[in-house]
This record gives sequence, structure tokens and C-alpha cells, in this order.
Amino acid sequence: KRNKKVCSVDKANVLETSELWREVMIRIAKEYPEVELTHMYVDNAAMQLVRWPKQFDVMVTENLFGDILSDQASMLSGSIGMLPSASLNDKGQGLYEPSHGSAPDIAGKGIANPLATILSAAMLLRYSFGRGDLATRIEAAVSTVLDQGLRTADICTLQDRTVSTVEMGDAVVAALN
Repeated sequence: KRNKKVCSVDKANVLETSELWREVMIRIAKEYPEVELTHMYVDNAAMQLVRWPKQFDVMVTENLFGDILSDQASMLSGSIGMLPSASLNDKGQGLYEPSHGSAPDIAGKGIANPLATILSAAMLLRYSFGRGDLATRIEAAVSTVLDQGLRTADICTLQDRTVSTVEMGDAVVAALN
């Protein structure tokens, strides 16, 4: 559930397209008086995302800024391989995917982190199918595996055990049972 706070991120002090973005956001916000709308310039948003990420409930921005901020936000979790993503419509239908790209350079090598994909499936269950109970089970299984010290190479530290893509997926499935 959301806290009914939206931060619109733009660069309206420099870009005319961002001025238009801000005008449209203000106009749309009037249709949702129960939602608090704030504005932030993208450079400040990038700093605030590192400094105090919990201040944000929902951030809305255009594609270029969103690509940069989502990659930056992914590192708050340790790796872009950990960040699930959803694009939802007002009916709860959505497209769920990891926020990272397809990474063809590591395809078939067994080193990809499957957790963002698994957590995206949990989001699908929660937001499109109303099955928060199943989503919570998946999230708990991921936490259990991480608590056991299992890590793919992108998030591994010296005290952790490095596992392959398949081993990580199998460990999450085992933790579900």
C-alpha cells in the first residue's frame, strides 16, 4: 500500500520539456486531492535518493531521468540484480520485470542474479492478482536464502557463499517448501 505521496522529478529550471511535465503533473494532481504532490529537480532527487531514500513513496519522472534514478536506486539494495519493477495501470494490470536489462553478455554463464525476476513475480501476485499472501511467502523465501549467506557474484562478500543462477533459484524454491 502507498502513503499517498508522489514526488514528480524534472529539470524545470533548465528544460522547457520539464516545464511542460510539471504543468501536466500539477493539472493531473488536481484530480487526486488525496495524494500529496511534491516536485524535485532530478539532480537533487539523485542526491536525496542516496541521502534519505525513505522520504520517497512514489517517484514519477520521464524516461531518461527514470532510467538513471532507477539504476541508482538499485544499488541501495546492493545490485541492480536485486530490484524488481512494475509498470501498472489504474486497474492493477501491469508489466512486471527486473529493472535490469537482458544482459546478453552474461547469458548462459550461470552468473546472473535471478532475485529481481523472482521478486517481480511476487509483485505480480500482490498487485495484479491480489495474492499478497503468496507474495509475502516468496519474499520471505528470498530473505531466508540471503540470511543463509547465499549470494550470486554481483552481491557476494568474503563471508558469503557464491552460487550460480540455478543454485540461487533452487535455494529460493527450497525455502518456499
